[in-house]
Amino acid sequence: MAGARQEARAEPATADREIVISRVIGAPRELVFEAFTEVRHLSRWWGPEGFTTTTRSFEFREGGEWDFVLHGPDGTDYSEWIRWLRIAPPERIALLHGESRDDPNAFESVLTFAPDGAATRIVMRTVFPTKELRDEAVEKYHAIEGGQQTLSSLAAYVTDLTRKGAEG
Repeated sequence: MAGARQEARAEPATADREIVISRVIGAPRELVFEAFTEVRHLSRWWGPEGFTTTTRSFEFREGGEWDFVLHGPDGTDYSEWIRWLRIAPPERIALLHGESRDDPNAFESVLTFAPDGAATRIVMRTVFPTKELRDEAVEKYHAIEGGQQTLSSLAAYVTDLTRKGAEG
């Protein structure tokens, strides 16, 4: 029994509450980071496939907030809110994400941006308050697929910016 307990403790304490998604994007780290920091960029790529974003307010600074609506392809609107917790340009962003400022089920995400040759490896590590909330996000809201699609949208967007920049 003692051995089993030790093995369980070897895992990160949040392992059963986490979703980790990563992607290599063929653009410089500063540009990928900038796409997260300016609303003019975010509104062009944020969200899973078929979703659009309307920003109500946006202030990118530690303690600042982004209040927005995700519009689903079926016409459903989802109120969303993010507070920027920690910002270390161009390496890391920590944020709290929920439906509203007082959402008891808000979750924390940490995004890291690392050089990968001429590209950027972005890792999005999300920790939910409980295993049940993580499981619900995965099963009901397809959080893993949605996160992968969101990073795919980001990749397409910054790749397009890079191409347009090269064209002059």
